[in-house]
Amino acid sequence: SDSLDRFKPQALSNTLWAYATADVRHPKLFDHLANHIVGLDNLDRFIPQHLSNIVWSYTTAQVSHSKLFQKVADAAIPRKGEFDSQAVANLLWAYAAMGIVD
Repeated sequence: SDSLDRFKPQALSNTLWAYATADVRHPKLFDHLANHIVGLDNLDRFIPQHLSNIVWSYTTAQVSHSKLFQKVADAAIPRKGEFDSQAVANLLWAYAAMGIVD
């Protein structure tokens, strides 16, 4: 099994956020984490802040992963009422900055 299975959603989100905020480029890590998140059955355990921080991190790090962005969108849209204004702003900025408009 994937060793990332031990990581809780906050740990995944914080790891990505830390690399992006520190401006440390590690495309292989970002790709591995994205593939892990995409492979999860659902993102129900991810709170809105986790979801918005994840896509913010990929955009800030300039790492594209269309399947990840689609998975996050599919999880976020039905739960849009749970997002505070900061999470909404980060989410929308990330998609717009990556040129994802659908």
